[in-house]
Amino acid sequence: MGLLGARGTSRAARGSSGGGRQALVQLLVLALVGAVGLVLSGPGASSADAVSACGGRPAKTVKFATGELRVYKSRAYACAVTVAKKPGKRRQMSVQLQARGARPVVDSGRYTTQAGPVTVHALHRCIRATGSVSGTSGSTGWILC
Repeated sequence: MGLLGARGTSRAARGSSGGGRQALVQLLVLALVGAVGLVLSGPGASSADAVSACGGRPAKTVKFATGELRVYKSRAYACAVTVAKKPGKRRQMSVQLQARGARPVVDSGRYTTQAGPVTVHALHRCIRATGSVSGTSGSTGWILC
């Protein structure tokens, strides 16, 4: 008779073992997705630490009372972000990055978590960065010379 029974209904519609197998597969897929999420986030990783907005290697971190300024360097570019120490409510934040001999690149506004990223071309050039959160700031001075 094949898949249809005597009355013209399929086995899945009658509740045979095909439906149970599908439910088991769905449960296994959900468990796998959950496990992958835990592995990718790591133990104790926060949303600010999970993904960096800048590419490259960390070059300098300047901590100040209300946050921190993070500077990253790749081969030809430098990138900076200012991250609030306690994310949540909107407040005035800014980040500024300047290559020597060029105008500074600025991102300023009312943000909850971070200002930036800002990027400058910095191949064989010194850079300086400044970041602020709620009026308190930190600066690197000229670095990567």
